[in-house]
Amino acid sequence: MSSKLAINVDGLAFQNPFVIGSGPPSTNAKIINKAFAAGWGGVVAKTTALTDTEVVNVQPRYGKLRSKSKDNIGFQNIELISDASFEAWEDWYKEVKDAHPEGILIGSIMESYDKGRWQEVAARCVEAGCDALELNFSCPHGHPEKGMGAAMGQDPERVREVTSWVVEAVGKTPVWSKMTPNITDITVPALAARDGGAQGVSAINTILACIGINLKTLKPQPTVEGHSTFGGYSYLAVKPIALRMVAEIARAAPGFSISGIGGVTCAVDAIEHMLVGANTVQSCTGPMLQGMDMVKEMAEGMEAFMDQHGFESVSEFVGQSLPFFTTHHHLVE
Repeated sequence: MSSKLAINVDGLAFQNPFVIGSGPPSTNAKIINKAFAAGWGGVVAKTTALTDTEVVNVQPRYGKLRSKSKDNIGFQNIELISDASFEAWEDWYKEVKDAHPEGILIGSIMESYDKGRWQEVAARCVEAGCDALELNFSCPHGHPEKGMGAAMGQDPERVREVTSWVVEAVGKTPVWSKMTPNITDITVPALAARDGGAQGVSAINTILACIGINLKTLKPQPTVEGHSTFGGYSYLAVKPIALRMVAEIARAAPGFSISGIGGVTCAVDAIEHMLVGANTVQSCTGPMLQGMDMVKEMAEGMEAFMDQHGFESVSEFVGQSLPFFTTHHHLVE
């Protein structure tokens, strides 16, 4: 890939802005190494917590939304965080950094509302080799009874407080807080994360949804032993919402780094996220459905876009479309 795609974000030297989002495409060292070998600039590992956090995944846990032409346009999951022990993750972090020291490895962590637990898991991730941390304040399902994930991310004061705990524990290591879209105004928790000392935010996580109903059984999908639960909705169908929220954060917090997430399936999607303010872009459902090599089209497409417009570096076009958003009143004028 061309060196033109390199970008420095919060002191992290990404060889390109394409990052595997936390989830199945980053579920262990073997898969993360496969991503780096394919050419991804960064990987956010699957979210983990201290080993005594109970995690029990179910089957089936995925559902697809297809257009009339049978194209996949939306995807839903009810997958929890990693069910591997945290000690296994410490070994995997070290294995990945040994194999790909140039790749930016970002540990994703989620814990209950307990300072000691957040600080322990954060410090151990960094000690094991993580270049940065992403705080999962945004998982839309699983562990809400413990105030984890989106249940925490919907409380701006807790976002600020917990972010500050982690920043205190890891010093100069960059910390990104991951935002839930299941909230009225995403800029409120984003600004709370900045107040807590985060260098940036990742946005958006999946949207709480029901992928559909089986008209034969009348049961919601995906169906597990006759029942279901609302899950996280992703892929191309959520891109318009993600672009709006990324733009809102970028306008509310100029200079605050953003890792844009939501519907990144190709170069065009990645470019659009960056034009509305994202410094890097994450894709999770994309590589799940298309494979790790989708990054090659993203790189080629972005380089062609840069050549077309005369951009010499990726950072030159970050946020270039923001000045063109205005109010309806001004449009009338």
